[in-house]
Amino acid sequence: QVQLVESGGGLVQAGGSLRLSCAASGRTFSSYAMAWFRQAPGKEREFVGVINWRTSSTYYADSVKGRFTISRDDAKSTVYLQMHNLKPQETAVYYCAAREGIMTTRVKDYDYWGQGTQVTVSS
Repeated sequence: QVQLVESGGGLVQAGGSLRLSCAASGRTFSSYAMAWFRQAPGKEREFVGVINWRTSSTYYADSVKGRFTISRDDAKSTVYLQMHNLKPQETAVYYCAAREGIMTTRVKDYDYWGQGTQVTVSS
């Protein structure tokens, strides 16, 4: 059974940085795409970025390019989302998600989800 557990959320001032972690367990993830999504109150869940576990190739939403970086640590079976220059409108619950196969940006393509971690950016 795949389990994804996010951590690292919290309160940060606008312009600040946070690093989120997603600890993955239950199988070998070398053939998986691991993505980050976020959902603000009253809004739909939106794509943030994704990493191919085997190649470490990444793809990001335009809104976060140049500020957010996804990486992974094989030994710890953990994916990270490093966020810089955070903005108040990026306040949301951030979710880690996994799917076997190619990277995609659609919520419906991902089979496994973590419980989410709250990120609050104050102005």
